Amino acid sequence: MHEITVDGRSGRSRILVGERLAHLARYLPDDHIILITDETVGPLYQHQFPKCPTITIGCGEGHKTLDTLAAIYDQLIALEADRASFVVGIGGGIVGDVTGFAASTYMRGLRFGFVATTLLAQVDATVGGKNGINFKGYKNMVGVFNQPEFVIADIGLLRTLPPGEIASGLAEIVKHACIADSDYFSAIENHCDAIQALDEKVLLHLVLRSVEIKAGVVNRDEREAGERRKLNFGHTLGHAFEKSLGITHGQAVSAGMVMAARLSHHKGMLSRTELNRITALLARLGLPTDLDFDRQAVFSALKKDKKREQGQIHFVLLQALGKAVVAPIAISELERWLLDG
Repeated sequence: MHEITVDGRSGRSRILVGERLAHLARYLPDDHIILITDETVGPLYQHQFPKCPTITIGCGEGHKTLDTLAAIYDQLIALEADRASFVVGIGGGIVGDVTGFAASTYMRGLRFGFVATTLLAQVDATVGGKNGINFKGYKNMVGVFNQPEFVIADIGLLRTLPPGEIASGLAEIVKHACIADSDYFSAIENHCDAIQALDEKVLLHLVLRSVEIKAGVVNRDEREAGERRKLNFGHTLGHAFEKSLGITHGQAVSAGMVMAARLSHHKGMLSRTELNRITALLARLGLPTDLDFDRQAVFSALKKDKKREQGQIHFVLLQALGKAVVAPIAISELERWLLDG
């Protein structure tokens, strides 16, 4: 097991890469524990859960809403949860986001932790203290920064994931390499077969390196005032694709990264060779690199991105593989580039 720490304003978060769900009780208080999981994870792994009250939510982005949050509050009240209670989210990124937001706001804040059961949750969604819900179809519009006390990343749980869920996590892994570590990018290129075979040793290395990269960024910029914006590489257009096309997060981010890399090349920053490497690696990992989309619909969604400020969007570009830069780009310039492309 490897431990990485995130030190935030709300406290220290321990990311336990390679720890097991079966050992969850080691990290919990003696009582007042409430679990939150979803309709997929519960039936698969409930035999490994501690014997505690369990709240079950639905699966998918359609359940990351105020209605789900209200239902959780109702059940916390029914369970007589108080400020001594400890909440654990066991599931993927949606369970993590909703659990973290519910725990952070119920009675002005309860202690909480996560067991991340998907690759996306292990390398990204549960690391860094962002908790939130979608609002009227727009991703993560309502939320808080608050660090979980711990995150267990059990690599063994990844074997029950469908290929699409693995692909979503791989998109974030490639993102980390693109923005921060060209050697990591090369290592992913060299291990594509083992990755697709879900080799546990290789997956452990990927999760560990990605968590190291993200934790390092968050430790330097928890509230996304500057450097943490680099973690949005591929996400500005990716979220617009996700909303307008109804595709998975990983598919959307993959296509968003290719578009951002193309814009970087268009601006004379990223070389053609590196652009081609990014596109080729995503394709080898089973992720889309080009989408058929309504450009006006995508632009309409992009205009509502929460990263916009006074007619500009903080857009993440690549100067080279492993070197990202955040550049304010006028929405009008993005409109011309997107609609004329």
